[in-house]
Amino acid sequence: MQSVPSQAIRPLSLNASLSSSRLPFFSFSLPIFHKFKINPSIYNKSQKVPLFLTLRCCSSGSVTAKPSSEDRRNRDVQEPDEKVVALRRLFSKPGIGIDAYIIPSQDAHQSEFIAECYMRRAYISGFTGSAGTAVVTKDKAALWTDGRYFLQAEKQLSSSWILMRAGSLGVPTTSEWLNDVLSPGGRVGIDPFLFSHDAAKELKEAISKKNLELVYLYDLNPVDEIWKESRPKPPNNPIRVHDMKYAGLDVASKLSSLRAELVGTGASAIVISMLDEVAWLLNLRGSDVPHSPVMYAYLIVEVDGAKLFVDNSKVTKEVMDHLKNASVELRPYDSILSEIRRLAAQGAQLWLDTSSVNAAIVETYKSALDKYRSNLGSKGKIKNKRYDESNGLSEGPSGVYMRSPISLAKALKNPAELEGMQNCHLRDAAALAQFWCWLEEEIHNNVELTEVDVADKLLEFRAKKEGFLDTSFDTISGSGANGAIIHYRAEIGSCSVVDPNKLFLLDSGAQYIDGTTDITRTVHFGEPTAREKECFTRVLKGHIALDQAVFPENTPGFVLDAFARSSLWKIGLDYRHGTGHGVGAALNVHEGPQSISYRYGNTTPLQKGMIVSNEPGYYEDHAFGIRIEAKLVDISLISDDEIEWLNNYHSQVWEKVSPLVEGSARQWLWNNTRVIHKQ
Repeated sequence: MQSVPSQAIRPLSLNASLSSSRLPFFSFSLPIFHKFKINPSIYNKSQKVPLFLTLRCCSSGSVTAKPSSEDRRNRDVQEPDEKVVALRRLFSKPGIGIDAYIIPSQDAHQSEFIAECYMRRAYISGFTGSAGTAVVTKDKAALWTDGRYFLQAEKQLSSSWILMRAGSLGVPTTSEWLNDVLSPGGRVGIDPFLFSHDAAKELKEAISKKNLELVYLYDLNPVDEIWKESRPKPPNNPIRVHDMKYAGLDVASKLSSLRAELVGTGASAIVISMLDEVAWLLNLRGSDVPHSPVMYAYLIVEVDGAKLFVDNSKVTKEVMDHLKNASVELRPYDSILSEIRRLAAQGAQLWLDTSSVNAAIVETYKSALDKYRSNLGSKGKIKNKRYDESNGLSEGPSGVYMRSPISLAKALKNPAELEGMQNCHLRDAAALAQFWCWLEEEIHNNVELTEVDVADKLLEFRAKKEGFLDTSFDTISGSGANGAIIHYRAEIGSCSVVDPNKLFLLDSGAQYIDGTTDITRTVHFGEPTAREKECFTRVLKGHIALDQAVFPENTPGFVLDAFARSSLWKIGLDYRHGTGHGVGAALNVHEGPQSISYRYGNTTPLQKGMIVSNEPGYYEDHAFGIRIEAKLVDISLISDDEIEWLNNYHSQVWEKVSPLVEGSARQWLWNNTRVIHKQ
């Protein structure tokens, strides 16, 4: 599934035991927290990446971006939106006083998937895609989203909203648009908990060019004010301990390695806000967020202690004992800012990853530090000189602003994590074999099935497998044109019936106790057209090219992205998403810092132990979408080496999955893993 990132054949692991891919396997060992030599000022300047995917144009074809006004298909007559009208009424209230308000997709932890009570952008706009930003002014409402969601947004937005196809030619960014539509001196409000510090800083700088002011609304969120009683309650599910046989490393060892990093950078503590980083570091798992086994919490690790900020009602006795053994104290979730102030008042040198820690925390720390330095009086009393984020010397503590070391440590899977990922993928493959066998038989018997029926049946097969917990994202079950909507979600009442004469795309994944899966298949139950077969085969060729890539040590993922696109480029085609994303071990299905994408700003090298998906695709608007079944392969387009690769892959599937299925599912697997010969 693409979210900076959709999976084609299987995850690509930079580990010899998990993949047959010819990749550089390094023999040296790495510390748990591999050190990045990063100058804080360089980090802050170089880590700025586009919020949205950019449109890529092939020289052999032409792509014309529509102006925003033309994107409002069938919206010539605007209808009043009651929620937007109610939101605007709050703009002039005492303590608010704004001319525009920005509603992002994120929660306070920059999560991809968020609890329902934090889905503010979806509530206010009606657009349910996972990525996008809504902006409401006193007389306009606009929504930005990327290429994965253009078609979905067209369907879901009312006539009150302007759709901004982010990254397309001629479409302004949110800040450019605000600079254009607001008068100088205008005030733009945000909830500082919902923006990373870097994002807020970049926004502030961008709108200041037209003398606009960014206003932090700490004490209330205007969307929550109009949501009122209908707003869902915050999740209150119990936390569980992630067993050592799956985690592979105890909490004490992880904390010890992290503290060594703190000492090395001169920091006295680190603030961790990314939910998967908290879960990984403490060997805990939760169910507060759909599709991701995490819990809402902050963590502060000091040189001599640690504090977990979480709703105490979620903490079971087993979890309490687990935390006590690791010398981790509990604090209320809402007390994070007061603890930041307390540490700053003591002159604490906090490590903050400003690309993920929210602006509320960072600005609270900086403000409290200013007060601390002021209270000390003369400069001579301050002996601890550190570099601040602009790389200029300042007196006293000023903070350490660097990438979190936990992100890379989590991405480099240990043997137990890799084993869990292998095992859960095999069980998942068995569920899929049973599912496809069932679906083909139903279609053959002319049973009418909706896209929702199909997704529900797949969940039924998966739920029977050992260790199944949840889906890892909303299943994308798309027949025909719906398959061209990259993150399409079938819903009862509006979904399509699966048409046996059209391509059917199924992108799905699961969370198991020992690992996380993400897999896509595209099938045709009748006779595919020559066009469909060519497009599919070129996607397959790209997948094989990436799988067979041999590259030097320390190569970043963006260098490999063109391998997957090359075959499509030859006929002027492309796809509007990255090629591969990291996958967590019983954690988030999309995981950084590594990726395989045209986003050249991500220079993280691919290393042994990382798991990366390999998922090129192609989407023909209003026609079909493709992401990887043998019936669709045009043999005339693939080489002998590619046929050998495909046959080897099918051989591995039969060898590893056939022992886990029986009866008709086993026969189906045999029929679909037979040797392919060049005609």
